[in-house]
Amino acid sequence: MSRNAPYRLDDQIGFILRQANQRYAALFANGIGNGLTPTQWAALVRLGETGPCPQNQLGRLTAMDAATIKGVVERLDKRGLIQRSADPDDGRRLLVSLSPAGRAELEAGLAAAREINRQALAPLSPQEQETLRGLLARLT
Repeated sequence: MSRNAPYRLDDQIGFILRQANQRYAALFANGIGNGLTPTQWAALVRLGETGPCPQNQLGRLTAMDAATIKGVVERLDKRGLIQRSADPDDGRRLLVSLSPAGRAELEAGLAAAREINRQALAPLSPQEQETLRGLLARLT
């Protein structure tokens, strides 16, 4: 894009990403079927991948700031989907892990999550999907 080109909102990457995110959020809300938000789902998935970890590390692993991950963990805790326990290596720190109900919720939602992702990327060919993932990864 030329430096002298008119500034158009529709051409701005932030605006385009926001529109794509809104589309994904709508697909997620309609498809996941368990009342979880995308950020709550991300925390469950990451805990399933990593096992127990400190809350601040979970925030980093899910690209959430401290305030956001705190709220996510509190809401997951209220739903009985996670449990907190003392870190055996550092008694001052709490580890967050999936509860049995959280593990069941994760397993139950995986097929729906895959379908949501498929729907989100459906307008693109498989090669375009890989290109998009690669380009977005370079921006993060």
